[in-house]
Amino acid sequence: MSRRLARELALKILYAYESGRDGKQVIDEVLNKKKYQAGVKKFATALTMLTLENKDQIDSHIKKVLQNWEFDRIGTIDKLILRMGICEFLYFADIPVEVSINEAIELAKKFGADESNKFVNGILDAVARNLNITKNESRNNK
Repeated sequence: MSRRLARELALKILYAYESGRDGKQVIDEVLNKKKYQAGVKKFATALTMLTLENKDQIDSHIKKVLQNWEFDRIGTIDKLILRMGICEFLYFADIPVEVSINEAIELAKKFGADESNKFVNGILDAVARNLNITKNESRNNK
């Protein structure tokens, strides 16, 4: 299973949702467009739904660490990548924090603006510190 592909699909779904489309309908459209492995579909769906369902809580973590920047000024792609990364911190204890951060950086490099990867790295690192998540810590109780 390629979780990187699943993350890219989740990002596409979340972007369509941000544009005013229905989340569940977009999930079906994106995931049924091509033949994806069951594990890819399952992870993309879980990541998308948990990100949508917990958006307010996730956004509060972003807002806590923003310095000299307004939340509403964060670009849509960057905001979605941050939400996905924090969702992984909070709800996917089997994924090491450094993997979540590295995958978010790669998404930012591929889909974001020129400096998005640095911005995403800084915000996710700060959120991980605020959550007291260390590299080898079990996150089951977060």
